[in-house]
Amino acid sequence: MKKNILDSLRPNKVNILVGTRRVGKTHLIQKIGREVPYKLLVLEGEDVQVQALLAERSVANYQRILAGVELLILDEAQAIPEIGKILKLIVDHLPGIRVLATGSSAFDLTQRSGEPLTGRAYFHYLYPIAQQELRSYENPFQVLQNREERLLYGGYPELFQQTTPKEKELYLRELVQAYLLKDILAYEGIRNADKVKDLLRLVAFQVGKEVSMDELGKQLQLSKNTVEKYLDLLTKVFVLRKVGGFSRNLRKEVTKTARWYFQDNGVRNAVLNDFRPLALRTDVGELWENYLVSERIKYLHYAQRQPEYYFWRTYDHQEIDWLEYENGQLSAFEFKWKAEQAKVPKAFATAYPDASFRLINATNYLAFIGG
Repeated sequence: MKKNILDSLRPNKVNILVGTRRVGKTHLIQKIGREVPYKLLVLEGEDVQVQALLAERSVANYQRILAGVELLILDEAQAIPEIGKILKLIVDHLPGIRVLATGSSAFDLTQRSGEPLTGRAYFHYLYPIAQQELRSYENPFQVLQNREERLLYGGYPELFQQTTPKEKELYLRELVQAYLLKDILAYEGIRNADKVKDLLRLVAFQVGKEVSMDELGKQLQLSKNTVEKYLDLLTKVFVLRKVGGFSRNLRKEVTKTARWYFQDNGVRNAVLNDFRPLALRTDVGELWENYLVSERIKYLHYAQRQPEYYFWRTYDHQEIDWLEYENGQLSAFEFKWKAEQAKVPKAFATAYPDASFRLINATNYLAFIGG
């Protein structure tokens, strides 16, 4: 990630780094600031004085503030009103300047800065720590030894400073309450924290299964449209990820429903308030599937690959957990915690004879997630 950003720090371009709160964006830009050869100005977007300083949207104002600056770093930029128009003026009229801005929500920063910066911006997404990032710190024995912790507590950076399970649990509960829910409740029309938490709990129980908007609405006493709105926002603040159904034969294959995964296992378990060891749980399959999906997405993103991904199911309940379509190749993966063999569903093999199929289990998963 750091290398990708450094390579993209080009004159009169904006680099936008987005990711959930507490994921390490500020730490990353501080490291970048120490390594680059440019004259820096670092501003905190949530500081009201910074907001006032940038409020006068004129070329003359920005020429005065940024005289001699080669790299402007703007942390939590989504807090600044009209940030997209401000950054457009800066990169259009101050020759040679580079901008690196961060935000804790894809909704905030892409919506508020996206359109004015068309053709002027590179977007980067920072996730919780990926297993592949730990290769330099863990030998193969430690990877297996720590696997259960990853399934239970996830990969938020500050967890690695917590020494006991109780400390990790407290941290994750506070993260969900104080930061992640705070982000979604900040949006207009979102006032009911209890409904959002209840929705997350229902989704947490249905990881790896299709989610019915109508059924969720009935259970929560909300309209289908409201449920869809909440889920969409939970995706844009990096709590959930939506996966749709794959089909080239609409008569037999399910496409109108979706599956939802948590971006981080620790967040899912905090929502459920359940951090019991795997030996005491009945949802190990769901934990395993959610972990593989989240780690695979991190791996693909950092490798700068962008396959389309789906699940696959027919109306007679033949199914495959994960499909990727990339450069004309369809690849299918079945996730099992313990199973050593899995058969490709007959309907899939018939419909897609050129697709590859592979079982991902506890013995071969590291190659799948880049670890």
